[in-house]
Amino acid sequence: MTTKPSPAEIRRARADNPKARERDVAKQLGISEADLVAASCGAGVRRIRADVDAFLTGAPALGEVMALTRNESAVHEKIGTYEKPVLGKHASMVLGSQIDLRIFPRDWVHGFAVEKGEGAEMRRSLQFFDAAGEAVHKLHLREASNVDAYEALVASMLTDDQSDAVAVAAKPLKIADNDDAARPHADDLRERWARMTDVHQFVGILRDLKLSRRQAVELVGPEFAWRIDDEAVPAVMRLAADEALPIMCFVGNGGCIQIHSGPIAEIKPMGPWINVLDPTFHLHLRTDHITDVWAVRKPNVDGHVSSIEAYGADGSMIIQFFGQRKEGTDERREWRGIVEGLPRVPQSSAA
Repeated sequence: MTTKPSPAEIRRARADNPKARERDVAKQLGISEADLVAASCGAGVRRIRADVDAFLTGAPALGEVMALTRNESAVHEKIGTYEKPVLGKHASMVLGSQIDLRIFPRDWVHGFAVEKGEGAEMRRSLQFFDAAGEAVHKLHLREASNVDAYEALVASMLTDDQSDAVAVAAKPLKIADNDDAARPHADDLRERWARMTDVHQFVGILRDLKLSRRQAVELVGPEFAWRIDDEAVPAVMRLAADEALPIMCFVGNGGCIQIHSGPIAEIKPMGPWINVLDPTFHLHLRTDHITDVWAVRKPNVDGHVSSIEAYGADGSMIIQFFGQRKEGTDERREWRGIVEGLPRVPQSSAA
């Protein structure tokens, strides 16, 4: 078993790679990103409580900031303000016109206020991590942000423990879905799926039948879900941009889902990444991590809504797209046309 490097060793490794991303340095050292950040406590880093209620109560006063949520394969960045926070024990939300979040406090375990640089070049952020030290959500200040409000929020969330080492749990192993074991649920799944009147009922169906999202789209049948070509995701992005079609783009992890609503415009591929580089929205997506893509149709009281869902090798969702719509209206014909026109994978190949 490899011994974890000491905080001093971590700091030296960080100093030797000043331009590398924290996540990449942590991976090279075989530690979590929270370990890497914690090692600099007392030198630009302060430990804060991973208290969702305190964070969301104080964040609106910061003004314009950048919110970042990511998973292993996608990074979602939105510029705006933390408007309209809604607090809850099991789930909280931010319902702003730009920053739109669904937060699950159980996965917010470690928190840090991070400062880098000096003077006018100072960069400030609040960073939160799960029990395994994986990043859950980050808030980065911008030039127009209220630094006094930031300092007041950090002061209110400081912990007594300002040590430079953090205890992280082992990352739970993802157990592959056993679709054969799930198949007895297929008829029940289809019947419940057909009776949906709100897409939010889907989570309850999965919970009742003990199915993952990936299992459900595989099992429900082509009336409601069908596999499409793996190139569908960049194709959808380009089509939406070409038509100036407002979409919704979801990227999340266990503790936070971040949503973009609106059109996208500037799309740039770079190696395995495809990037959206718009003024208030940046997306960075590793297309080579996508193993299967599904078009999914969920009934609701207005008709149905269509989504594009991309999954990774472990069966977890990487990214999800919808057409933007107003509550109480059916989805846009243009979006539905894009989804239904994407090349399908023959059924025999999709199994």
